[in-house]
Amino acid sequence: MMKHLQDTVTLHNGVAMPGLGLGVFKVEEGPTVVQAVKAAIANGYRSIDTAAIYGNEQTVGQGIREALAENALSREDIFVTSKVWNSDLGYEATLAAYETSLQKLGLEYLDLYLIHWPVQGKYKDAWRALEHLYEAGKVKAIGVSNFQIHHLQDVMADAKIKPMINQVELHPRLTQKELLGFTREHGIQLEAWSPLMQGELLDNEVLKEIGAKYGKSVAQIILRWDVQHGIVTIPKSVKEHRIIENASIFDFELSAGEMEQIDALNEDRRVGPDPDNFDF
Repeated sequence: MMKHLQDTVTLHNGVAMPGLGLGVFKVEEGPTVVQAVKAAIANGYRSIDTAAIYGNEQTVGQGIREALAENALSREDIFVTSKVWNSDLGYEATLAAYETSLQKLGLEYLDLYLIHWPVQGKYKDAWRALEHLYEAGKVKAIGVSNFQIHHLQDVMADAKIKPMINQVELHPRLTQKELLGFTREHGIQLEAWSPLMQGELLDNEVLKEIGAKYGKSVAQIILRWDVQHGIVTIPKSVKEHRIIENASIFDFELSAGEMEQIDALNEDRRVGPDPDNFDF
């Protein structure tokens, strides 16, 4: 289990990925995202997660480059993730989309590249493209996002390389227990997006009560719960004090009973789209 902010999980291909990172979903291209990325890296974060569809790769890349220079770090010190969007899911289109993301980010390689959504009839060709990028040494690890068990089974049926990551919506109202069990069994690391349920859980009485016991915020309790379940997590924030707070989760440990209490909040309720029923 992670003991410090810069601790890593080892993906099934041996690549070390930080267990906690900064997400930049819904942060517009511009100075806000530059400052958020710089604040995260200056305060010890080593993982940044973006996507083509977020439309902010250019200034995410700027933030990374400035932070590396200001903190005497090298590119190898930072783990960068991006994702191919649905309109580019096809063998050639995915290869081209990867190059576009690299160009926008101003980087020579990505640490992790994901298929953003399991668009039926398209994700297998995209997966072949990711395998090609991986085998060519252009990306350190490849994976998927928003894949259910049956999507994973389908892609693995023909894959040469098993996905290393599955990044999904996961929080105490959507604990994804079955999916977590399946990914563990197959050596695929589960990663949580929207771990704080876009703020919807911040007034939850159970979480507030547990937080009061440790002098921690509800957000910190949820992120600690992720860590103790072995789930990689990427909370989003643009405020430096919140970025620091989100990482201050390694000085306490939830009891088994508290973990069960949080697990029991599950309602299989999503704030994002259903991977089996989306149209974009």
